[in-house]
Amino acid sequence: MVEVQHAAEETASPEGMVWIPGGSFRMGSEDFYPEERPVREATVAGFWIDAHPVTVAEFSRFVSATGYVTVAERPLDPQAYPGVPVEDLVPASLVFVGTAGPVPLDDYRRWWRLIPGASWRRPEGPGSSIAGRRRHPVTHVAFEDALAYARWAGKDLPTEAEWEYAARGGLDGAVYAWGDDFAPGGQLMANTWQGEFPWQNLRHDGYVRTSPVGAFPANGFGLFDMIGNVWEWTTTPWTPRPTGKERACCGPTSTGAEDTGDEAETAPVRVIKGGSHLCAPNYCHRYRPAARQGEPVDTSTCHLGFRCVIRPER
Repeated sequence: MVEVQHAAEETASPEGMVWIPGGSFRMGSEDFYPEERPVREATVAGFWIDAHPVTVAEFSRFVSATGYVTVAERPLDPQAYPGVPVEDLVPASLVFVGTAGPVPLDDYRRWWRLIPGASWRRPEGPGSSIAGRRRHPVTHVAFEDALAYARWAGKDLPTEAEWEYAARGGLDGAVYAWGDDFAPGGQLMANTWQGEFPWQNLRHDGYVRTSPVGAFPANGFGLFDMIGNVWEWTTTPWTPRPTGKERACCGPTSTGAEDTGDEAETAPVRVIKGGSHLCAPNYCHRYRPAARQGEPVDTSTCHLGFRCVIRPER
């Protein structure tokens, strides 16, 4: 059971945020992937968290106010990517392209492309735009970008424990953010992949890519899109997985170095949480609060976003 601290809820909640009372909970899972083990008790102090991921509209206001340029919009540093031809070190980001039919699932390069010009403004690359997506989560944001936004807004990024505690919505030990049944009463509760990844998206949830924030029911704390839609950054450093260097479930683990043949990761790696619209039962069962993945801080993709927290002064 969740042990909730009985401190009084803060009265002046920041706009668009939800107060999460501190407490203890069982973090992790023994039933799915090795990196989620062991189940252990974790305790967090009370904090506010955004009710939904940061949207395109919110990030656009930040960029307009500051002139900020995201990592995906900057040329790559040759020293950070040894072995990559200089002409290839152009602003780019990772975009899911899918396949025409079933393929072996042992090589993410069959369905991911590093596309020059892809960024938060052009989620699928040149020719695409954010028109009609202002209420969608912003994507193609590296860790540095998410942290820059958070600091501008007077906030921070959550730790993994804070994020997981909030995602569970008071349901300690439940498989999903809403209980143990993936689709209670036949109702889909999150934007995930239905069908056979990476080629058959049946769209039972109504979406091919990201969905507007709040399109699915909130969890017990009143938080939207904690599961599915987009992965979300946390500040927690990634620790090595017990079984070694497994590939990330939904995509590559680096923006540029993966194709050089050099398996060494040079960028620090942080934990991301929540799964995304690309998580499918035949490939990635990570649309759960306990699920976790490591992501190098220089990575930006079309299925990775963030939300912020505020910790009261103590």
